Amino acid sequence: MLGAIIGDIIGSRWEFNSTNDYGFELLSEKNCFTDDTICTVAVADALLSGSNDYGKYIHDWCRRYPHPMGGYGGRFAQWVMSECPKPYGSYGNGAAMRVSPVAYWYETKEQVLEAAAATAMPSHNHEEGIKGAQTVALAIYRAMEFNRYIYQNAPRHIDEIINECIEFSGYNINMPKSSVLNKFDETCQGTVPVALKIISMATCFEDAVRMAVSLGGDADTLGAITGSIAEAIWGIPMTLREKIKSFLPGEMKGVIAEFHYERPRVYKTLIDTTFSGDDFGDVSWDMYYDLEGAEAYDRAINNAKRDKKQYRSLMAERATARNQW
Repeated sequence: MLGAIIGDIIGSRWEFNSTNDYGFELLSEKNCFTDDTICTVAVADALLSGSNDYGKYIHDWCRRYPHPMGGYGGRFAQWVMSECPKPYGSYGNGAAMRVSPVAYWYETKEQVLEAAAATAMPSHNHEEGIKGAQTVALAIYRAMEFNRYIYQNAPRHIDEIINECIEFSGYNINMPKSSVLNKFDETCQGTVPVALKIISMATCFEDAVRMAVSLGGDADTLGAITGSIAEAIWGIPMTLREKIKSFLPGEMKGVIAEFHYERPRVYKTLIDTTFSGDDFGDVSWDMYYDLEGAEAYDRAINNAKRDKKQYRSLMAERATARNQW
């Protein structure tokens, strides 16, 4: 969930001032949360409250923040302002950017897919909107499953995760880069496949978000969708976790903290070690020891040492794929 929020905030500065510079400044005073963060927090708040009335919570949270950075899309803005909002058949990517909390909340694939559909239905009830939300939730859920028992296991299984999402959705992720570069596409079918393509070539959380934002399109939402999946695969660097808090109001930080308390497996992918095989810092390893115990700690240490060579090989493969895109 936090990955979606970070991707949104990083991309916010570039939504209407696009960049193709991969080395762009990650965060500055020009960045802010947008509707993507508001809606994601709303879904998390609904889950914490034991409610499946996602529309009520999304509507309430959006009314609290009527003028976020970048505003709301035209029809969704009308939905927000309505006293009795109804679904309007949208297949916009808003369905996919807000769905990530359900993937951490539920224990089975079937539950996750059902809840993902329910988060889309209040506004984005077109079949493409629902499918977009379900596909993102499925990617996150599968990555978390790979990481559940073996720390940092998901990066070894990215192809399996992507292939299952393609089989479920029917998306084609073999688009040429020229077809999506600097193209502002607000649909699920135009955004989710691009996010999956980025994940298939990325090497760590920050790399995935940088790739998404520097495509020059709908930077905040593509950043949010990509970031939500990347978090489940690699985790998030601790420095970035801490830095992002300064961009959020207290009530949002409260929901995020409570959500993590209720679902501690959100931290299962604890720290982004980066796919290049970099080691944890001492503090990170200490935190892992405290959370997972001595046996898991020893296993993670041994896996990290054993897999450095494999990591570097996979890094080279992904670099080749990116150069050919």
